[in-house]
Amino acid sequence: MLDPARIAALAETDIQPANHLIDGTSCAASDGGRRDVISPIDGRAITTLAWGTEDDTTRAISAARRAFDDGRWSGLAPAARKAILLKWAQLIEDNALELAVLGVRENGTEISMALKAESFSAAGTIRYYAEAIDKIYGQIAPTGPDVLGLVHHDPVGVVGAIVPWNFPLMIGAWKLGPALAAGNTVVLKPAETASLSLLRLAELGLEAGLPAGVLNVVTGAGHVVGRAIGLSRDVDVLTFTGSGNVGRKLMEYSAQSNLKRIYLELGGKSPNVIFADAPDLDEAIKVSAAGIFRNSGQVCIAGSRLLVERSVHDRVVDGLVKAAEALRVGNPLDPGTGAGAVNSAAQLDRNLGFVEEARAQGRDIRTGGGRILEETGGFYMAPTVVAGVSPQDRIARQEVFGPVLAVIPFDTEEEAVAIANDSEFGLASAVWTSNLSRAHRMVRAIKAGLVHVNTYGGSDLTVPLGGVKQSGNGHDKSLHAFEKFLNLKSAWIKL
Repeated sequence: MLDPARIAALAETDIQPANHLIDGTSCAASDGGRRDVISPIDGRAITTLAWGTEDDTTRAISAARRAFDDGRWSGLAPAARKAILLKWAQLIEDNALELAVLGVRENGTEISMALKAESFSAAGTIRYYAEAIDKIYGQIAPTGPDVLGLVHHDPVGVVGAIVPWNFPLMIGAWKLGPALAAGNTVVLKPAETASLSLLRLAELGLEAGLPAGVLNVVTGAGHVVGRAIGLSRDVDVLTFTGSGNVGRKLMEYSAQSNLKRIYLELGGKSPNVIFADAPDLDEAIKVSAAGIFRNSGQVCIAGSRLLVERSVHDRVVDGLVKAAEALRVGNPLDPGTGAGAVNSAAQLDRNLGFVEEARAQGRDIRTGGGRILEETGGFYMAPTVVAGVSPQDRIARQEVFGPVLAVIPFDTEEEAVAIANDSEFGLASAVWTSNLSRAHRMVRAIKAGLVHVNTYGGSDLTVPLGGVKQSGNGHDKSLHAFEKFLNLKSAWIKL
């Protein structure tokens, strides 16, 4: 699948100016506004994007409302929706490389990861929820013989979905799959710097048979398009993955409008805890390096805080330095690249700012810490290992969202738990130990939505992903994701 010649040909293909997709039709912004799409590979514009207005967003929401109310989608039998979604999943697979290359040109993810974690992941997610929807049953309440109590599952209506730039297809599918399978209609707002692949995904949905108005995509600025979705009284549920500041705004918009349900996944500062009795320290080092440096650290669950028992601290840090320095950073369209570009110049500057602050505090920048490959015009950063970090340092408390690892030593299990939980976030975590009792104690003690044991990353659709504390309140993946997009309706029937 990773044919360099095919990838090169796709990478040279001109990208037509991208428009919104509203009510089944490609359309420009109402005021004609457009913005350049800048590729992080070389810093050059690769096309232009319709820059949405409040009017555009309102039109998309109105289209979604009409499509829901007239039953063109919600009125279909679950098996009929299933057939269309399965066809969509197959079309995504058939166009997997095209989608992956398009996304890489826009957001810089290395192509090997993009193909697996974007295209094939999106297809698998759509297929999973398609297969599930005709297997979800209502309930009969345990009433007396003179009453029949029924619990129905109804689609909520119009869903607003706002997704980030790091894995737009994967995260977009996590929201689109259960929302559409359940019979809802959707207005999707992609990230400003990662819209192209999601627009193409939506076009494939129309080709598969999604009725017009069921899936609408409006591109543009969050403070315009996202705000309009948040304030709309015709949006019944809003699901969002992104920053805490934006999440707070969306909750405010809900309070100011129709009290729509808001589900937030807000990132994290995930602790990765390595004990001296890890079953294989070399494996722990290898996997931990991938857990922070893949996709240039632009992963919601990235293991960006590494807690290492002091007796093995130096060995682990030395191993991580070697792994970081051996990682090939470069053109993300080269199948041999291990880590691609940072998404934007602004994000690169933010990453470097964290490292410079740590340097000024006297922390040990063991490797990396700077911009590389600047001559390409692209946005690349060397994988960075910072040792001697205090749990109170900003680099240990705030989400960098870059290839920057903060290493913190500890002496006891109790200290490790205290450091791991001393965070406003609680998305993911990991524990490396051969002690089964300790593993179970740590799973219970760490305040996070996901705790890995002797691994990092790789959980599939069978388990939910969501956080606690300021990592949010909503869960993507698994059958639990349907809960966001279904209303419970009780029927009380006297016999």
